[in-house]
Amino acid sequence: MGYPEYRPRRLRQNENFRKLICQKKLSIENFVMPFFVKEGKDIRLPISSMPGIFQLSLDNLIKEIKEIKDLGILAILLFGIPKRKDEFGSQAYAKDGIIQKTVSKIKEKFPDILVITDICLCEYTSYGHCGVVRKKAKFFEIDNDATLDLLAKIAISHVEKGADMVAPSAMMDGQVKAIRKALDRSGFINTPIMAYSAKFSSCFYGPFREAAESKPKFGDRKSYQMDIHNSEEALREIELDIQEGADIVMVKPALSYLDIIYKAKERFGIPLAAYNVSGEFSMVKASARFGWLDEEKTILEILTSIKRAGADIIISYHTKELAQWLKKGGEG
Repeated sequence: MGYPEYRPRRLRQNENFRKLICQKKLSIENFVMPFFVKEGKDIRLPISSMPGIFQLSLDNLIKEIKEIKDLGILAILLFGIPKRKDEFGSQAYAKDGIIQKTVSKIKEKFPDILVITDICLCEYTSYGHCGVVRKKAKFFEIDNDATLDLLAKIAISHVEKGADMVAPSAMMDGQVKAIRKALDRSGFINTPIMAYSAKFSSCFYGPFREAAESKPKFGDRKSYQMDIHNSEEALREIELDIQEGADIVMVKPALSYLDIIYKAKERFGIPLAAYNVSGEFSMVKASARFGWLDEEKTILEILTSIKRAGADIIISYHTKELAQWLKKGGEG
């Protein structure tokens, strides 16, 4: 099967998009800062397993974005933590949902910040899975097709509020195609999709699940996330997402999957993102706290290795501190 016409204009239409995928030495312009936004006011809850990272209410997130913007960070990735959860994750696509309100306010205050939104159900469902669960016992199954409809609704609800890019992470078969069709039907033909294409079932997500309050209530996610042993399967997943209309593909986690990043960049050549995930972040922080590693040098080496492997975009919880080091003249 051939690829659909690649339309880089989606990524050229905005100066910050162009900078984000620019191929050059490690630069803050290639980084995305993730944030966890929580319903409420005056919230700044530290995440115990991720030193320096917080759950933030919208008012405090706005303050944080002002700070990172002044450091030269161009793009953010948003994860929402709703007040209530239910079987179908309805707050994920509610018009007054936490991400919908957040995107609207950010674009009002900072129209030039690139707002990328995670498209998934795990933070919003009462059972903590990324798709609609049909059996809630020891053995359960995910209803892939029912989930696709909801993922498309989530994407539309975010873009209607001003999201610049959507990032489907549920690892449902056909999710990129479903979202691309929904966006195009709604007139959002120029909204890019950054697909979590090779998202492995990794032990490195533990701290994130604390931060996003998304730990599964039963079972695990191995039936829809990728087997850590399989590299060719990862490349097939990436190829499928390209065929379905992904503008950027992603490998997650980054550090243990540098080989996948390299192979994907060599084989496909389209903009590639890598997610330097929570567990990778927390390991460095813990080691640095005990004086076992030089924190700054270790972080710079890790991020450089991800860039060197072929990542055009790096999503990392180190983004803010990296920006501070580079602004002080640190070696990138």
